Amino acid sequence: MSDTLSAQRTHFRIDEIMAKAKEDTGLSDFGDPWFMEPLAVFVDALNREGDLSAMGLQVQGASLLKWLSERLRRIDLVKQNPEIADEKVEVLAEIVGLPRTGSTMVHRLLTSSPQVTSTYSWELLNPLPFPGETFGDPQMRKDIAEAMTAFYLQAMPDMAAIHPLDPYGYEEDVLLLDRSFMSTGFHSMLKVPSYDRWLLDADQRPAYRELKEWLQILQWQDKSRADKKWLLKSPHHLTALRAILEVFPECKIVVTHRTPVETVPSYASMVYTMTKSNTDKADPHEIGVYWDKRFQRVLRDVMEVRKSVPGRFIDIRYKDVQIQPIVEARKVFDALGLPYGVEEEALMESWLVENARDRHPPHKYSAEDFGLTREALARDFKFYIDAYLA
Repeated sequence: MSDTLSAQRTHFRIDEIMAKAKEDTGLSDFGDPWFMEPLAVFVDALNREGDLSAMGLQVQGASLLKWLSERLRRIDLVKQNPEIADEKVEVLAEIVGLPRTGSTMVHRLLTSSPQVTSTYSWELLNPLPFPGETFGDPQMRKDIAEAMTAFYLQAMPDMAAIHPLDPYGYEEDVLLLDRSFMSTGFHSMLKVPSYDRWLLDADQRPAYRELKEWLQILQWQDKSRADKKWLLKSPHHLTALRAILEVFPECKIVVTHRTPVETVPSYASMVYTMTKSNTDKADPHEIGVYWDKRFQRVLRDVMEVRKSVPGRFIDIRYKDVQIQPIVEARKVFDALGLPYGVEEEALMESWLVENARDRHPPHKYSAEDFGLTREALARDFKFYIDAYLA
């Protein structure tokens, strides 16, 4: 990284990072400038609120440069390979729900089936072929993902108990939305509350149009996906349901439900663990109170959207998935109109054995650790609990 982007800086300048991205790639076309607003809001929040540590400065500076460089490379790739635009991408469903509601388990169970595909962790880290890469041989990108996973687990050892990481497994597609600078992932590991508040009222349709192009690029690189339907997952999508339903008109929404009395402190624990890697000023109580209020807002918004398109939603409860995961997965298959056979059954049973919870360390937390109480959370989310968990 150049001196202007070194970890010694306390602030980032967009013009400098964009100039460095052009220099590094030899490209100059960033495409439609719509992304400049979310980028500016995000960088302003980083500069004013981020309280970044030396590691945080280094990681976020590198990330900004990487995402802008990939924007240049993505646009150039599509120009050089116009057939990418002809890739027919069908998103069968988005699995959403508050974080810590079992959506990861549901996603990985359903994607055991060879009928569907999703986004691999290694390709989310580097979704574009490297210069000089032999088409169809992304082994270098896989090796990098394996090394980065080991690094993350070393830097954040508690993550093994919170969200198991697998460089070769399916992971949340929200990491592609990071490249559009519209992602709830930012406030999950950084102190950027003004950005997060802005995001909740922003028009996310341009970001989802870019997400669709990313899926076309991934499908173009892997011809085995051509006849498969995409099954995606991220809690972020709760904030963008109208955008999803417009950009992916064929998509249904699978919603995972678990009481916020459990999910809010669990997620606060996860956020605190990730935020500590970027700042020395992470406050667990501040994090808990923020996400309590934030999730109330999101769930109320979701309930409003559902009134206008009730037939697009499929509900699944966390406690039911814990008791009879394959039975619940089959219900989702039926609701999505997917055939379910002995192959799906065997693959799901195999996944459950290989990913038994006792293989991972326990995730320990309490509401009080984050300035919350179970009683207050029950009152705060009564409107949601009564509607979906009573």
